[in-house]
Amino acid sequence: MSDHGVARITISLPPRLLEEFDDVIVPMQLDRSKALQQAIRDFLTEYRWKHDTAAPAVGTITLIYDHSVRGLEAKLTDIQHHQPDLINASMHSHLDANHCLLVVVVKGKAGQIQQLAKLLKGLRGVAQLRVTSLMAAETSPHEHDHS
Repeated sequence: MSDHGVARITISLPPRLLEEFDDVIVPMQLDRSKALQQAIRDFLTEYRWKHDTAAPAVGTITLIYDHSVRGLEAKLTDIQHHQPDLINASMHSHLDANHCLLVVVVKGKAGQIQQLAKLLKGLRGVAQLRVTSLMAAETSPHEHDHS
């Protein structure tokens, strides 16, 4: 490890895989190191999400629902009001005469977020639900270094 807290590694890749990787990261204006750091973080976050329900996480639960279903909006509001430690914010948008989009910002343990998503998905009138933008809630101080 260098004095700057950076570990240098060597990896072996098939040439075509490296070409594909470069084809993707160049337009994103990322160098290989930054792109691999992001890929490893995503891999670790996905692993923790699936295998460690106690892992801290932040993200969004996005759902489309039929607001004409009797009592659904009241249930959605009630659930949000009873989860203040888990739900940080929400945004509501009208899609058409009957459908709305709800984005709920969550922060808590992965298992809590999974339970909330399951609860919301099970409500009559919820057409589609996705848990997105899930990230590890705890990051090291160097992960935000953009130098």
